[in-house]
Amino acid sequence: MQSWQLPEYIADILPNSARHLESAKEQLLALFRSHGFELVHPPMMEYSASLLTHIDAGLSLKTIRIVDQISGRQLGIRADITPQVARIDAHLLSANRGINRLCYAGSVLHARPEGFLNTREPLQVGAELYGYEGIAADIELIGLMLESLKIGTPDDLLLSLGHLGIFRALAAAAGLDSEQAAALLPLMQDKDTEAVAALTAQWPVDGVWQKAFALLPKLYGGREILSRARTQLPDLPAVAHALDALEAVCTAFPQQSVHIDLSELRADSYHTGLLYAAYGSHAHDALARGGRYDGLGKYFGTARPATGFSFDLRKFLGKLPKAERGQAIAVAQRDVRRAAAEIERLRAQGETVVIDYGLPCNQTQNSSRRLIEQDGQWLVCG
Repeated sequence: MQSWQLPEYIADILPNSARHLESAKEQLLALFRSHGFELVHPPMMEYSASLLTHIDAGLSLKTIRIVDQISGRQLGIRADITPQVARIDAHLLSANRGINRLCYAGSVLHARPEGFLNTREPLQVGAELYGYEGIAADIELIGLMLESLKIGTPDDLLLSLGHLGIFRALAAAAGLDSEQAAALLPLMQDKDTEAVAALTAQWPVDGVWQKAFALLPKLYGGREILSRARTQLPDLPAVAHALDALEAVCTAFPQQSVHIDLSELRADSYHTGLLYAAYGSHAHDALARGGRYDGLGKYFGTARPATGFSFDLRKFLGKLPKAERGQAIAVAQRDVRRAAAEIERLRAQGETVVIDYGLPCNQTQNSSRRLIEQDGQWLVCG
């Protein structure tokens, strides 16, 4: 193996792309700040238990583990920033029992890529709201998610909605235990109605619930799905509450293209209710995902209602708005000492001043701007 080779699904980001990426990140953080979200920087590595690998099987498989040479305990390299932000809210910011709006932008590392075209080192950008359990908080975050994605893509976005509460309400009413619900969930996600019917037929489950489970994978489409669901699903308070939440979101975004799928239950194990995602016309997977995860903070000492979203900014490389580099000012190496004060002044004004050693330089080869001395004064010419 050559020493310059990188691991599979890991790649360098070269100057033009890196400049666009950082510019987009700055715009996103400015957008979050304008909505009242405060930036946090959790560490890249924590004790693996703090990363919730013990409660989320999917997250556990993504997490790379090493042994801490200081404590001897197992460390994990973060695969998702959301649990870290939940820890910050529940523990470090526990004095604020009101609403916390927190945002972040940082790399995570996955043991395996989530898809053939995905990197193992996403740049995860996201926003989370803690302390309010009403649907208004979810609507706020969905609006911010859609606005955020406009920075990275010109596509018309499709808002996809689901709700874990419907499946969980049916499972509870049918008397399914956790193992049965876990076995049924992936069949729901795959919309395999025959397998759903065959599996539930093996259990002592009333026919009403068998019919409801078989119906759930068929309830997908536009906004009309909600009225179908109200008439066809069993009349359970939790089901009605979930449908009310979905309808409130649809009402809040009357001009937005919406797809509702009541068996779209793909989520990390810590999610508890409303699920939302955004899709573009030229992407094979969701551009952003989010949802409600009430109570996650209990693993860090304080259970809090929470909702939030995140996405991989690196997915937008090649689509990000151009952050063109201004023409640099070249100063001959022999003049640097005498022009030091003027160089410092120009750089303080935001100009790029580079030292010209007389060799080709990618920052000055297309620039005619030079710092030269004329009549005892330093002037930018060209």
